[in-house]
Amino acid sequence: MGKKVFHELIPFEDALSLLLDEFSKRVKYPLAGEEVPVEECIGRITAEPVFAKMSSPYFHSAAMDGYAVRAEDTFDASELKPKRLKLGKQAVWIETGDPLPSGFNAVIPLEEATKFEDEIEIYRSYSPYHHVRHVGEDIVATEMIIPENYLIGPVEASAILASGITKVKVRKKPIIGIIPTGSELVSSKELENTKLSPPQLIEYNSLMLRGFIKEDFSEPKVYPITPDNENVLSEVLKQALTECDVVLINAGSGYGEEDFTYKVIKDLGEVVINGVAIKPGKPFIAGFCESVPVLGIPGYPVSAFFTYKFFVRPIIEKLIGTKLKKPDVIRGIISRKIPSKLGVDEFLRVKVGCVKDKTIVSPVGRGAGLLMSVVRADGYIRLPKDCEGFSQGQEVDVFLWKDKSEIKNTIVCIGSHDNTLDILYNFLRKRYPEVSLSSSHVGSMGGILAIKRGEAHVAGTHLLDESSGEYNIPFIKKLLPEKKVVLVNLVYRVQGFIVPKGNPKGIKKFCDLAREDVVFINRQGGSGTRLLLDKYLREEGILPEEIKGYENEEYTHMGVAQAVASGRADVGLGIYAAAKALGLDFIPVAEERYDLLIPKEFLELSIIQALLDVIKNDEEFRKLVESLGGYDTRDMGKIIYEN
Repeated sequence: MGKKVFHELIPFEDALSLLLDEFSKRVKYPLAGEEVPVEECIGRITAEPVFAKMSSPYFHSAAMDGYAVRAEDTFDASELKPKRLKLGKQAVWIETGDPLPSGFNAVIPLEEATKFEDEIEIYRSYSPYHHVRHVGEDIVATEMIIPENYLIGPVEASAILASGITKVKVRKKPIIGIIPTGSELVSSKELENTKLSPPQLIEYNSLMLRGFIKEDFSEPKVYPITPDNENVLSEVLKQALTECDVVLINAGSGYGEEDFTYKVIKDLGEVVINGVAIKPGKPFIAGFCESVPVLGIPGYPVSAFFTYKFFVRPIIEKLIGTKLKKPDVIRGIISRKIPSKLGVDEFLRVKVGCVKDKTIVSPVGRGAGLLMSVVRADGYIRLPKDCEGFSQGQEVDVFLWKDKSEIKNTIVCIGSHDNTLDILYNFLRKRYPEVSLSSSHVGSMGGILAIKRGEAHVAGTHLLDESSGEYNIPFIKKLLPEKKVVLVNLVYRVQGFIVPKGNPKGIKKFCDLAREDVVFINRQGGSGTRLLLDKYLREEGILPEEIKGYENEEYTHMGVAQAVASGRADVGLGIYAAAKALGLDFIPVAEERYDLLIPKEFLELSIIQALLDVIKNDEEFRKLVESLGGYDTRDMGKIIYEN
């Protein structure tokens, strides 16, 4: 089969509108109802309004402990002229919830009457139904408890049962089929007894999709992994069409020779969308096989995530007859420049935190295969197709996945990357579950400038001043002359060459980086590691253009280590802990001091106090950092400088 060519991509809004229009023409919705016991109705959607079968309470009852009386017998009682009522005739002892005796219509609280041998004395008059729960006080027979297309919660279910109803008619749960495709895929069960080798991949998208489907009040049905075979996929789809309300074919929606989703849907029905101008998620396909929507979900996990949210959820809403929860939207300020290509709507994952009166938005990652960019993110921003990007400081709308209260308890840390920040975040969540840490890796210089602009609570920095040999302080004095700050040490760490196991190219010195057979991986401009590299290159008279790969950048030490581990580079400059984590060799170059810069105005914030408590007092945290290798915690938590 020849390689397919790209069709014209449909703009995002047009694609969604087309999908829902075609759905409305071809599919009968919402789904029919089914009766379920009231005990099983929580989390279901009503298929018809629910009307009370009986009143609640259905008899007059006492609202508190006391004496049941006839209100008219109390009308002439007062403090100046108390009145006595005969027990058993004019007053009857009653407890909370007891039925009101026939002929009685009020309750006098125990503490408002004085009991004698066979009488009580009262000191005021009482109106009819005083402290009485009358019939229908809560629910009146025949009144509507909840309408059609309503999500039943625990309280609503209790009200339904209280009105005498034992069965409720709810929408049938849509059955959403998931067909994972790819000859290279290995299931979780197979993984237990399989050692992966290229090109094998773990099939995990169906787990994510299944979870989303359950969250959206639907029932997932996952089919076995289908190999890259058109006939096999066609047979599995035919079966799914008889069992499901919607079918998702995961992977195979691209334009490669082994991507059969388009052809199989076209052969069994009609394709209405073949590619959408969004990033990630461009290869999305939508079609119909008679009245069943069949959606081609791209194989990259972030593409699968977004196409589910944007295209599958609106269909589920129609089937269940109600709207699903939408993300909260807040306005925030971009922490660094974000370029973008024209022609597609891009959805970029971001971390969010509040610094004084500013909401700071920091990009997490852009790749469609970067599932951790979703794990680490608090939400996403949209870069419109007619936009070439956002500038630093620009205001944008952020669509949140997390609660706004969690955003307010987030420490915004912008600056240099270090592996200990991930450990610190974990210990913060362990000791202070309400506190979160948003770490954006823009380099030491970027962190100091973020502090200057008031856009971060904390900045990680390890800038070496060549003239004095001092770390960080000269830069703070120069860039923040009037800002009141403290500089707290986190760790001393060893920087050096990260090379493959056995150091096959014998890299020992900086002059080796300029060899023809060596490919280097660099850190981004403005990072302390980049400044350290450039210092040594100047000292040894090596020009950046002499180094193959100098222009290739990573934003973290782990990114550098991974580039070496995967063979993308022969060497990179980074910390020992990153090399050790991936089983690489390491040639030490220098020890440096890694500090946290904190404006004094934030020191009393509870979230910063929590951060400092872990750094200064948590021995478990200290020991774990030391176990990573290449770290010295001799000054951890010590104030190095303040002004």
